[in-house]
Amino acid sequence: MPSSLPAHYITLFESPFLITSTNSLKFAADSVKHQTWRPQKLGGSTWVLRASKYQLKAWVGMSAFYGPPKPESDMIALIHHAIDSGITLLDTSDVYGPHTNEILLGKALKDGVREMVELATKFGIDYTDGKRDIRVEEGKIKYIGLSEASASTIRRAHAVHPISAVQLEWSLWSRDVEADIIPTCRELGIGIVAYSPLGRGFFSSGPKIVENLSDDDFRKFQPEIMEHNQLLYDRVNEIAAKKGCTQSQLALAWVHHQGNDVCPIPGTTKIENFNQNVGALSVKLTPEEMSELESIASAGSVKGDRYGGFLVTHDESETPPLSSWRP
Repeated sequence: MPSSLPAHYITLFESPFLITSTNSLKFAADSVKHQTWRPQKLGGSTWVLRASKYQLKAWVGMSAFYGPPKPESDMIALIHHAIDSGITLLDTSDVYGPHTNEILLGKALKDGVREMVELATKFGIDYTDGKRDIRVEEGKIKYIGLSEASASTIRRAHAVHPISAVQLEWSLWSRDVEADIIPTCRELGIGIVAYSPLGRGFFSSGPKIVENLSDDDFRKFQPEIMEHNQLLYDRVNEIAAKKGCTQSQLALAWVHHQGNDVCPIPGTTKIENFNQNVGALSVKLTPEEMSELESIASAGSVKGDRYGGFLVTHDESETPPLSSWRP
């Protein structure tokens, strides 16, 4: 990422319509995995994006970062399967590839498919020229969101234009956003889009995930601390066995239970894994089970950096003061 870009990304939600009509609801109810349709409100009363309870982060493994790009035909089939199953929000970015994931989605959304989904993309902001305008009024985008932004940046941005959603990493593996970013979003009525809700695959494979990472996979889990993190995986696995679900479904269900203002966006490259993830919607957790999971995954229970220096996070992404923009 160029040094002129802050860590947070602008997320643009562009859509010709919101899926709220009776016909749309019937379509979702008749879909293969009809439980994916649980209307979500992302944003305040004026700038509202409605989406299904479960979404698809299209980039993860498809075009970049998690090993080599996967076959285009397979990924288009997966995207179509997700939409047929009731998914209404697809997430991408110009940096995924770069650009190739947006191109992939363009191909997948041809022939009327585009009208069935909300589409979110992201781009970095260059402050070197003092400012950058985003023209909602011109109709090129419908909603504005932020990704990996600090609480103060969220407040500053929301004061300029209503922010509909903030994208952040939130899972049993990564809970630091609960300190101030989640409360800030809820105070301002901003929806929460949780990426990497399965701990970048940790809750799917456990510590053995490090054995199968290719050289071009950016997930550089530190092998020396995975023995410690094995304890978290084992405890989650024990609870999942009692619930009759997989550990990844349990971890995803925990995110689902955080509130109706939260939409997790797990990514996958396999239809069978997508179907398993959707099954997390059927996993019901009691307050006692939520508390048990949170005690297992309390602050400090997971060792290792989120990005290991590869990217900065919301902790290092304060927006420069306005005075620094002036010549």
